[in-house]
Amino acid sequence: MASLYDMDVLAWSIEQAALLRERQWSALDIENIAEEIEDVGNSVRRELGSRMAVLIAHLLKWQFQPQLRSKSWRATIDVQRESIAIKLAKVPSLKHTLADDAWFVEIWKDALVIAFNDTGLYQFPRMPVWTTAQVLDSTFFPA
Repeated sequence: MASLYDMDVLAWSIEQAALLRERQWSALDIENIAEEIEDVGNSVRRELGSRMAVLIAHLLKWQFQPQLRSKSWRATIDVQRESIAIKLAKVPSLKHTLADDAWFVEIWKDALVIAFNDTGLYQFPRMPVWTTAQVLDSTFFPA
């Protein structure tokens, strides 16, 4: 038989929150609570990755299509950098994610897909050519 968690996660979350507030520890769905808490962290990392991919894609377009540089591209780059900085200030442990080279390579690949879909160009470097620090540096714009 399906649990409330499987049938209606919203109703389950309301129930679990009430049980926590009432300190009814034995009634809690510990396994699913733990999974949901992990999902919160994963969601924050996914948001960071998505913003980084968009930022890198625009930096790639900036470098490889200089004739098409626009205020819109610049605004996207600036907004993504600012949003990432705000998120890092609110969630300092995300800095560990930024230091993960394997994660950065995966984000780079996501950025390549975005850049290719936006431009149709195949000439983008398949592996990172910039550091995370460069990507996040508000003064860095590849030539």
